[in-house]
Amino acid sequence: MANQLQFENSPYLKQHAHNPVHWMPWGEEALKKAQEENKLIIISIGYSACHWCHVMERESFENDVIAQTMNKFYVPIKIDREERPDIDQIYMTAVQLMTNAGGWPLNCICLPDGRPIYGGTYFKAHDWQNILIQIARMWEEQPEVTLEYADKLTRGIQQSERFPINPIPEQYKFDDLQDIIKPWKELFDPKDGGYHRSPKFPLPNNWLFLLRYSVLAHDHETLNHVHFTLQKIASGGIYDHIGGGFARYSVDSEWHVPHFEKMLYDNGQLISLYAEAYQQQPLPLYKRIVEETIIWAKREMLDPNKGFYSALDADSEGVEGKFYTFDLSEIKTILGDDADLFIAYFNITDEGNWEEEKINILNCDIDADLMAQEAGYTSEEWEAYLRSIKKKLFDYRKKRIHPGLDHKQLATWNALLLKGLIDAYRVFDKQDYLELALENAEFLMHELIAEDFTMLHQPKDSNRSISGFLDDYAFTIAAFTALYEATFEEKWLYTAKGLLDKTIELFYDSHEKTFYYSASNAEKLIARKSEVMDNVIPSSTSTICHQLKKIGLLFDNEGYIAISDQLFANVFPQIKTYGSAYSNWAILLLEELYGCNEIALTGEDAQAFRKELDHYYIPNKIVLGGTKGSLPLLLNRAGLKSKAYLCRNKTCSLPQNTIAELIKIIE
Repeated sequence: MANQLQFENSPYLKQHAHNPVHWMPWGEEALKKAQEENKLIIISIGYSACHWCHVMERESFENDVIAQTMNKFYVPIKIDREERPDIDQIYMTAVQLMTNAGGWPLNCICLPDGRPIYGGTYFKAHDWQNILIQIARMWEEQPEVTLEYADKLTRGIQQSERFPINPIPEQYKFDDLQDIIKPWKELFDPKDGGYHRSPKFPLPNNWLFLLRYSVLAHDHETLNHVHFTLQKIASGGIYDHIGGGFARYSVDSEWHVPHFEKMLYDNGQLISLYAEAYQQQPLPLYKRIVEETIIWAKREMLDPNKGFYSALDADSEGVEGKFYTFDLSEIKTILGDDADLFIAYFNITDEGNWEEEKINILNCDIDADLMAQEAGYTSEEWEAYLRSIKKKLFDYRKKRIHPGLDHKQLATWNALLLKGLIDAYRVFDKQDYLELALENAEFLMHELIAEDFTMLHQPKDSNRSISGFLDDYAFTIAAFTALYEATFEEKWLYTAKGLLDKTIELFYDSHEKTFYYSASNAEKLIARKSEVMDNVIPSSTSTICHQLKKIGLLFDNEGYIAISDQLFANVFPQIKTYGSAYSNWAILLLEELYGCNEIALTGEDAQAFRKELDHYYIPNKIVLGGTKGSLPLLLNRAGLKSKAYLCRNKTCSLPQNTIAELIKIIE
């Protein structure tokens, strides 16, 4: 018989609906049951595209003997980490404090009041059964031991990512930047790009910071490594060369063998990163990657309501990567006379280039397109030919059983994809990208943002309505501000400002000088945490800090800027300890050191000026403009006359008649 998860809307929870474990969703009923029966709680957290979540389900949660143990001694609760990131954050911190590691599946054993006493990630079936029995016995025989440990661990969770309130320096120093960069560069992998480690995650915000830093600081060595890394990622098996889009990470150090799940948040950020990298160095590979990834998102991840889905599974037919891999005979059959060239291009071998599975993952060398020159193609001819080959492989592959789709529509991840579309539009000037961005922005407005500027985390369903978290607000504000900079339509900027004011009201603690991840009126959990460190997604606090500064400049609002400056001062000492975990904060340091170019474009040619301006790579800029405008920098400047102004530190240049003249001032 199905358990209570059968009534849920989350694909991940539904995957567990027919386990013999008596799973319950997180909520008052489950928590009350644990208290009334004085039972320990198992909090098991994962997500639909997670490969090892599927493995543990098959090995343990579908095992009748293990299920019987779980049901007898515990109240088992299943949580979709993407649906309740606030809960995931707390118990992930607990596991990291206990084990110095984390990941998914995340399994935490807790007291009846929810305080954790034991946890880890993936457990083999035999180990999981032993742990369940031992801890149940301890709870029965020595409850005082578990209570004492729970007190200590909960205090640790509550204190994590809490920083003292520091004085704001009169100015930051360039030596501070070098103190961050020097140890960071020692991590670079000169052979395969990225860092010396495996597995390898793309970490888009890391490379965004390093790209901007290397250009502003004229650090050519770092700039070369950034572009080398981006080319290695785009050429490796982590990128889907047939259908577009990136997998979450590669298990090896060569970007070759991915965990095949595709997440919306990775792809939104990578569209932004490759668009910006193209603006700095216009490599055809970068343009191809952006185009193919947007096509993938529109084809496979877009709902008719114009919101984007969350993820595609790593597995199909119970096998990881089966949808994406080929054997040599398939390639020969599909491509016929073209096969030999593309067997070499995609590094296909008879025995399979994925040695463990004896199958091929399509990947290429970073200079593989030189084959076009050797074969006598022009660059345009080669791009057309490559598209035709990929289409043949795509048409063949689409007949296979597809990986599962997680149809959740999350505010944060949609905002990241929206920002990617806007960045791509500005760099490549493709109207289709802007139209898709505007449609997605309207989805956010209609489905997730109320008239009073409160947000939902995802569209409400028949079971529940989940209020927005700090990242939902922060990334939506960032996307809407970017949409204003691309269109000069002030409604997007005023919506961003309304959301920012609501964010301060709900999430900011003026006494502690920090933003919390959950709102002041949200469900009370065992801890109310701040999210400060940047990870595969920049932290919600660093993102809101950016937006406070940007919107503060646009509206000349010193209150916003003061909050941003204090937040940054509190975190600043931590950046030197591990730059890669504070990369979005480090971008703020760049703006403190190199300043921000506030560029006002006025008159009938404002959009033409903006498009011309976007031919230049200026990483530290804000753009505003139009024939009319209520923003301080546009007052007494906006009108029919086409002019360009550069403002820094509350001082503006004389009006310039052309973008070329403006660029001379910037340089």
